[in-house]
Amino acid sequence: MTLAAETSTRFPSEYWERLFSALRNKIRGDRLPSVSEMAHHTRDPFRVLISTMISLRTKDEVTLPASKRLFAVADDLAGIIALEEGEIEKLIYPAGFYRTKARSIKKVARIIAEQYGGRVPNSVGELTTLPGVGRKTANLVLNLGFGLPAICVDTHVHRISNRFGWVATKTPDQTELALAAILPQHHWIEINELLVGYGQKICAPLSPRCSECPFIGLDAGTPRCARIGVDRSR
Repeated sequence: MTLAAETSTRFPSEYWERLFSALRNKIRGDRLPSVSEMAHHTRDPFRVLISTMISLRTKDEVTLPASKRLFAVADDLAGIIALEEGEIEKLIYPAGFYRTKARSIKKVARIIAEQYGGRVPNSVGELTTLPGVGRKTANLVLNLGFGLPAICVDTHVHRISNRFGWVATKTPDQTELALAAILPQHHWIEINELLVGYGQKICAPLSPRCSECPFIGLDAGTPRCARIGVDRSR
């Protein structure tokens, strides 16, 4: 059996449809991740990019207010360029590594203005040349800023994908490639938003709430969690 055939047998399209339907139902009505919430109010790729940069290693309850404070003072590329680095620091504090992020935000704004004619680039290759922008940030910008299919793998997506048994990977970049091989493309944009919410609410890093998980103890033929690496649960 070829790898493609084996993958199709393990995770047929019906599996993913049931799984995503259950995930949507489980987190329906919950607050969206900070960058998603920002993107729902504006599809401006620049704002999505800057909000994502602020969100790195920062909790959602800090990211969204920090982004709103910044955009209340400077809501576009020209506005960010006009700000002093110290002003950006004050506006995004207490986001993690706020000084480094302020420096990167200022540099990114100038590069976009000077090298891209004021338009945020829409490819992973170009985005990841920007200071402070890695694949996770680039993919989220493609998703939420441009509506383009890309798999954004953060800590929740990486952890849950391995815990379920979809992939067996060591790094987020490996997880992105492995998921791209098995996940139908029409789910690529949605997977980050759903698994971030699910990871925050139920599938926590330590002692996940398995008693509330809709994927535990189901009948054969339906999505089930392999619980890989789970030693203790609630």
